[in-house]
Amino acid sequence: MTKSTKQWYASWFDTPYYHILYKDRDYTEAQGFMDNLTNYLNIPEGGKILDLACGKGRHSVYLNSLGYDVTGVDLSEKSINHAKQFENETLKFNVHDMSKPYPDTFDAVFNLFTSFGYFEDENCNLETIKAIKSELNDFGFGVIDFMNVNYIIENLVAEDVKTVEGIDFHQKRSVKDGYIIKDISFEADGEHFEFQERVKAFTLKDFETLFEKAGVYLLDVFGDFKLHKFHSKTSERLIMIFK
Repeated sequence: MTKSTKQWYASWFDTPYYHILYKDRDYTEAQGFMDNLTNYLNIPEGGKILDLACGKGRHSVYLNSLGYDVTGVDLSEKSINHAKQFENETLKFNVHDMSKPYPDTFDAVFNLFTSFGYFEDENCNLETIKAIKSELNDFGFGVIDFMNVNYIIENLVAEDVKTVEGIDFHQKRSVKDGYIIKDISFEADGEHFEFQERVKAFTLKDFETLFEKAGVYLLDVFGDFKLHKFHSKTSERLIMIFK
């Protein structure tokens, strides 16, 4: 594989193999999560939502189908080009770096499914939260849905092979230097590929420190997509509501 000068998420997310590996994600569960979230936040009918790191736009499309005015943004040009086919008067997609403020304000800003903590420059994590703060209107809420690192580390599968569409994805997982790392290698289309996913192992306490520095207030914390109470050892997710 040719070494890429891009940060890992910019190159890996732009490959078709990323979408093949994760094609079996439970979108019914994800849609239920968005139903629960929008109801809990009581977002007004026709309210504006910014979907940060929207990928190919599947969740933005669903939120739009619920009646919201949705803007989906992502760093991946290929993902945004794919998502643009779904655009309408109340659904727009743009290439955007989420660590920089988007030039509009919203009733809610969603950062879903562990789309945070990728940056090599750790200051960008703080800048992202500051950006979210600037993107909220007076009544808006920010939402970061992250993995619960305590649960993930406790249940880490060191190595496995996942076969999808005839491709054997060899996955090795580790915790190193404050990051949860997944090394992925596979053969496809006559070539050998190697990619690495690196996500900062933020705990709730780490987020609280970032929120304090960014001047936002943590309002609620949930531990799963059904918005049950967060338990630091057993919850699968860390879902934070702030403003």
